[in-house]
Amino acid sequence: MIFIKTDEQINIMREGGKLLANLLLEIEQLLKPGVCAKDIDMYAYNYIQKVGGKPSFLNYNGFPASICFSINEVLIHGIPTYDMIVKDGDIVSIDAGIIYRGFHTDAARTFIIGDVPEEIKQLVKVTEDSFFEGIKYAKAGNRLSDISSAIEKLIVKNGFFVVREYVGHGVGRSLHEEPSIPNYGKPGNGPILQKGMTLAIEPMVLMKSPRVATKSDGWTVSSTNGLPTAHYENTIVVTNNGPEILTI
Repeated sequence: MIFIKTDEQINIMREGGKLLANLLLEIEQLLKPGVCAKDIDMYAYNYIQKVGGKPSFLNYNGFPASICFSINEVLIHGIPTYDMIVKDGDIVSIDAGIIYRGFHTDAARTFIIGDVPEEIKQLVKVTEDSFFEGIKYAKAGNRLSDISSAIEKLIVKNGFFVVREYVGHGVGRSLHEEPSIPNYGKPGNGPILQKGMTLAIEPMVLMKSPRVATKSDGWTVSSTNGLPTAHYENTIVVTNNGPEILTI
């Protein structure tokens, strides 16, 4: 069932989204060579507590951290540990969520640490660009797959690969609500978008192959070829005139 949010509920998610956006900006300033992933996770936990929220991810289906911290070939769900140290030349994806006044918002960024090859910069840029290309279609009356198709077209056009095993999702009182939102597909399919739908749109992009595998911890998802990956996500609300991004 797809839950349409009231104006009051959207206002709550707007407040939570601003807090989450600010957390990601603060983490970006902290991410430097030598930084420990667990220290960033604890920073996020303390920040979320301080602003009156709760971490969406902590203990979600047993996940042991407040944020996902994914380096290089790790696409999503990386578990931050004390022995995970950021190095010059890494790319780091941070995925975070806040429960604020009973509603979740969810967002992710991939950050470049120091100097990386141009192809890696392009990977990160295309991943972010594909999000903004997709949400051009997040307008009441369009179909859900209009978003998905636009994301896929931009990624493929630039020579990268779309992950098919993991998708975006509705978000609100629950972290994961209907509908599921693939980053691929033909336009004109799926539910009709309605004003008040809140969606977590999250392109996940790989190089040279679309294949991923889950590590033995049951969480960490990595490219099977060992090449870097990128992830970009925001929570949006559908309006009659297009999307409003709640986590920027």
